[in-house]
Amino acid sequence: MQHHYIERDTRSIKAEQFYGDQAVQFIYARIREQSSWLFRKLISARVSRALSYMNYDGILADRMSNYLDIHRQLNIEPRECLDAPEHLNSLRKIFERKICYWECRPMPHDPCAVVSPADSRMLLGSFQEESGLFIKDKFFNYEEMFGFDKRTWLAAFQEGDFAVFRLTPEKYNYNHTPVAGKIIDFYQIPGTYHACNPNAVISVVTPYSKNKRVVTIIDTDVEGGTNAGLVAMIEVVALMIGDIVQCYSEKMYESPVVVGTGMSIKKGVPKSLFRPGSSTVVLIFQKDRIRFADDIVANMIYPDAESIFSRGFGKSLVETDVRVRSFVASSVISRMT
Repeated sequence: MQHHYIERDTRSIKAEQFYGDQAVQFIYARIREQSSWLFRKLISARVSRALSYMNYDGILADRMSNYLDIHRQLNIEPRECLDAPEHLNSLRKIFERKICYWECRPMPHDPCAVVSPADSRMLLGSFQEESGLFIKDKFFNYEEMFGFDKRTWLAAFQEGDFAVFRLTPEKYNYNHTPVAGKIIDFYQIPGTYHACNPNAVISVVTPYSKNKRVVTIIDTDVEGGTNAGLVAMIEVVALMIGDIVQCYSEKMYESPVVVGTGMSIKKGVPKSLFRPGSSTVVLIFQKDRIRFADDIVANMIYPDAESIFSRGFGKSLVETDVRVRSFVASSVISRMT
């Protein structure tokens, strides 16, 4: 079947062309079913790094005869890029490109706005059974996602809401801060390197909570914050992603620093980079602290749009293509005293 998404600006239905889809289906269907030992090897850190090197620095990169053709095939807009096209002369440089986000990715001025952390395809969900967005243990296991020993955060985000941002290979691969606030916890969880292709996602139980990931807990109820309560930003690695590089920069990409506990962060600025390639970011919010954008909610059940997620999970789940720093939700000021 086709996998459709909704183009946000035009609300038109678009069909996604998957990169390496035959290989992904071969790995997650035949190999996974016939050789569990080989499958475990293929989703290991060592194999993922080897495949990453082959694709971005080795065989595939050597065969790239004309990098400008790659620009066109990936529909990269040269005017957005900080570097001139002739300087983006390798696959790695193309996939790690910087853009003039302060010009080409405008951000709403509303201090209560939550913005997209990435150029990505977005889905919404809720842990509240009474919510129309209720999705339980489809994309990830709640306890496993945070870490089973993280009792403070498991209690804080219980019955909250979440959003999944899936980057595709042609996308700009920097992740930006979705809210303003203070980082009160920052930790990594080891794991596997499953692909984030929708065919792989529906074939593996709770994949995003099994992959290696970086968890950042942000308190936004501070001076200058977004007033959205606690927000968990979880960056998930994928097959052929070597690492998640933390490189927070308050101005453009200047003087990047490693993210850490106690740091105050601005909204909409670069935080990290998937190196190389693309993966997934998950935002988790506390109960009744945000309201998602109406158009993105409506797009989830968009008529005539086919979705691999809808078929695999038995619930209408149509993605919306969103741009980094664009409005995706509003904070709801807590009435608690």
